[in-house]
Amino acid sequence: MEEETRGKKSIFIGGLAEDVDEAVIYEHFSPFGDIVEVQLPSAATNPAQEADVKHRGFAFVTYASAADAQDAIDNMDLNELHGKVLKVNLAKSVKAAIQPAQGNRAIWESEEWLRQHAKPLAQSGGVQGRNAQREARANGEASQEEEPANTEDEGPMEE
Repeated sequence: MEEETRGKKSIFIGGLAEDVDEAVIYEHFSPFGDIVEVQLPSAATNPAQEADVKHRGFAFVTYASAADAQDAIDNMDLNELHGKVLKVNLAKSVKAAIQPAQGNRAIWESEEWLRQHAKPLAQSGGVQGRNAQREARANGEASQEEEPANTEDEGPMEE
């Protein structure tokens, strides 16, 4: 099944109360069509959080058909479940959430831009670059001082 097709059959349910579990979601959303899957992401294991928090406050329901998913959205969006107002809409694919729009992307994140405009660290003028230049100057000055002593034009050196 293609990712895009499956995404149109999946809905996002936000604003779930803490006492809602998969059975409650299935019970309230099954009248709109055949449910293929219910996902209720569990809360991250964090010692600072309360021990009784079971989920992250949202769920995903995948229906057998896109029409069933749209019926659930039309009937359950902004309705109350266990004292909290739900926000129900089509689920966005993970790929769309990870990849930002091209207009919002910094140009230096592009590998092509980096190849054209970025310098190696030694040439960038940063700390490593300055240290490399200092070493080159120190080695260059020392070799220049020694060279005249080794040339035959000046003759032997006297001590």
